[in-house]
Amino acid sequence: MAEHFTNEEIVARGKQAVMNTYGRLPLALVRGEGSWVWDADEKQYLDFVTGLAVNSLGYSHPAVTAAITQAAHQIVHASNLYWIPNQVRLAEKLTAHSFAAKVFFCNSGAEANEAAIKLARKQAKQNYGEDKYRIVSLSHSFHGRTLAALTATGQTKYQAGYEPLPEGFLYAQLNDIASLEQCVGEQTAAVIIEPIQGEGGVNPASPEFLQAAREVCDRYGALLVFDEVQCGMGRTGKLFAYEWSGVEPDLMTLAKALGGGVPIGALLAAEKAASTFQPGDHASTFGGNPLATAAGNAVIDEMLRPGFLRHVQEMSAVLRAGLDDLAKKYFLDGRVRGEGLILGLPVGDKGPQVVQECQESGLLINCVGGQVLRFLPPLNVSKQEIQLALTLLEQAFLKVIV
Repeated sequence: MAEHFTNEEIVARGKQAVMNTYGRLPLALVRGEGSWVWDADEKQYLDFVTGLAVNSLGYSHPAVTAAITQAAHQIVHASNLYWIPNQVRLAEKLTAHSFAAKVFFCNSGAEANEAAIKLARKQAKQNYGEDKYRIVSLSHSFHGRTLAALTATGQTKYQAGYEPLPEGFLYAQLNDIASLEQCVGEQTAAVIIEPIQGEGGVNPASPEFLQAAREVCDRYGALLVFDEVQCGMGRTGKLFAYEWSGVEPDLMTLAKALGGGVPIGALLAAEKAASTFQPGDHASTFGGNPLATAAGNAVIDEMLRPGFLRHVQEMSAVLRAGLDDLAKKYFLDGRVRGEGLILGLPVGDKGPQVVQECQESGLLINCVGGQVLRFLPPLNVSKQEIQLALTLLEQAFLKVIV
């Protein structure tokens, strides 16, 4: 029988043995089912964080569990020195339902963005010469913690202490077309954009801005990269967030929800860029292994099931309406923003207190930028669960905001 420890015991042991790189809440989640999780003290929570948009089918989803179990019985890992059937199947599904022609698999969103940056620079040098290497991203963006992805991240608080950063990165302002056009030029290899900035405060890019990005990239022979690590894989109510705008990128990065909880990342590339990488140019030991891609196939099959994405849109309408009502009732200045089931509600500097009160009452949410409550429920969340979350959120508002 496995040892049992309380939250307090796990926290104490963790502080001794685990590097202090996270501002963790003092609880340890030990099991989950559907939209619910339990901590080591057996307290139950309605989870509207879902592992930061990872567990988009909730916990213990039968299809994902069955796929992982079958892979564990067959073959957990095989090197990319050989063909991996699950990987091929997942790549076929991703390309069949997107703009892309080919897929490179890795283990995380940061790795996917790192691959995108490398591919963009290699493609630019091959076709235009050594001086074409600049990467344009956006202020308040977040693209990961590896050194190049961190440099592409337009938030200095994440970069402090890691200088000198790689050169060649510029930052435009979200939804400011003039700012974007000022940054992009003959030396630009790529422009990387999150269709919805998650860590930056749930800030959507307008269709007009994305179209302008497409046009300026075409003008200067740069690749347009969409980072859909957080907002992709059904989160917005379409399989990919770019579908709302009608603007297709040249590259797209995925991770988080793609594996339903199993680590996996992917770089999707259109035909004109896909051939840039050749054997030896880039690799990942664990990327796209049999276990991870078995989970990925189960996830995308569920999301492509008739009615799934319509359910996301319907639940989004319920959650957005409830949040709008609370914003008006409690005289909050900011409006609800986002798409599908990635929604943000600005509440000022009391955001962390609201998160704490919600946790104590059994609702898990989080706060980005210290002021914006972010809601990332499972995509198969029920209307009743959303209504319960809104009730618990209002109880927190009554204690903190009134």
